[in-house]
Amino acid sequence: MTKILIVDDEQKIREMIRKYAKHEGFETDEASDGMVAVEKCETSRYDLVIMDVMMPNLDGFSAVKQIKKTQPGLPFIMLSALGEEYDRVHGFDVGVDDYVVKPFSPKELMMRIHAILKRVNSSGIVGETLTAEGLVIDYTARTVSIDGKRIQLSPKEYELLVYLARNAGIALTREQLLQNVWGYDFFGDDRTLDTHIKLLRKNLGEYAKYIVTLRGVGYRFEKTN
Repeated sequence: MTKILIVDDEQKIREMIRKYAKHEGFETDEASDGMVAVEKCETSRYDLVIMDVMMPNLDGFSAVKQIKKTQPGLPFIMLSALGEEYDRVHGFDVGVDDYVVKPFSPKELMMRIHAILKRVNSSGIVGETLTAEGLVIDYTARTVSIDGKRIQLSPKEYELLVYLARNAGIALTREQLLQNVWGYDFFGDDRTLDTHIKLLRKNLGEYAKYIVTLRGVGYRFEKTN
């Protein structure tokens, strides 16, 4: 059974998420702060963590960083009353898969959980690499290298890059990218996509040139060789 860790200092929030999660067939565990969450992840295995940002003892961002050291592939959904771009960028930068602003719809949260778990459990592309000058995407190892040096991308940045690269030369709308990379009918503005593109371009350095903005449409990956 899929096991989810719910981390929030508000008991009512934990109870609400637990109720809906159990209805979806998930097993749940809870933690009231980031430090307890880190300790639980050291002794138990989870398939996904729902993490609040503002908590006593250890905030959500710091807890994610600690947990990622031992479980780099563990997916996270961040909960926060903060909606500023900085907080979104910081969350995605530490490896968060999705970001939900309070107050939120528990049904939508369940949709996002299912979408993330589906991506994590899918076999994906194997046995291939894509090379564009000094940029190399290894689908088997799920790694990206620039001029022979491996770079660190968040899970979402990697999936976004792969989807763009696999559809090189095709104009992809924002809706297509959100539905195929995030895996659900996206509710809200498209700043989430723009934030990830911004982070991805920063990590790609000079090879950010391959990701072309199509004003009023979306993005395209232009491979020149």
